[in-house]
Amino acid sequence: MIGLPFESGAAEIDESPRQDETPRQYVSRLAEGKARAAAGRAPSNAIIIAADTTVADADQILGKPADDADAVRMLTQLRGHTHQVYTAIAVLSVPAGTLFTDLCATDVPMRDYSEAELAAYVATGDPLDKAGAYAIQHAGFHPVERLAGCYANVVGLPLCHLTRTLRKLGIEPQADVPQGCQAALGYDCPVYGSILRDARH
Repeated sequence: MIGLPFESGAAEIDESPRQDETPRQYVSRLAEGKARAAAGRAPSNAIIIAADTTVADADQILGKPADDADAVRMLTQLRGHTHQVYTAIAVLSVPAGTLFTDLCATDVPMRDYSEAELAAYVATGDPLDKAGAYAIQHAGFHPVERLAGCYANVVGLPLCHLTRTLRKLGIEPQADVPQGCQAALGYDCPVYGSILRDARH
């Protein structure tokens, strides 16, 4: 969606949270760690984009559920109130040795779904590979209502934050990022303008 060629790859690092680490600190540390780990085997002219996302309820990090019972516990905990999704981005220029970071935070208001809806969703198996035990875009469950922040952050990568981080290295997207993102997600984003305005300051 940014119109630039890329190659994807895994960066193997220890993703265990540290004692007293906040969700913001956690994703920021992991994104930077992934970028630096990838730099060791990247071409000498590479620009590395690394990211990490976590679901958090206050300062509690909610990873992927261990089993169905754990998924029920998480979804019960999140039901009917607002939690946060954080994504940290790290962009590393290998030739310059320069690292820029950004952080996207989205408030996610969960609807007051019923016990039957919760049980039916868990029975699909979908929550087991999802942080926080849900997918916001799941058509059958649709757990979230009235989202007013960055939707891309919750389903994947916050592209406007990535755009403003790339601009710090003089890299411009070759596509209309807000238009492409909103079209792909079917979401009328209320925040992209303020995010991209910040990139010019």
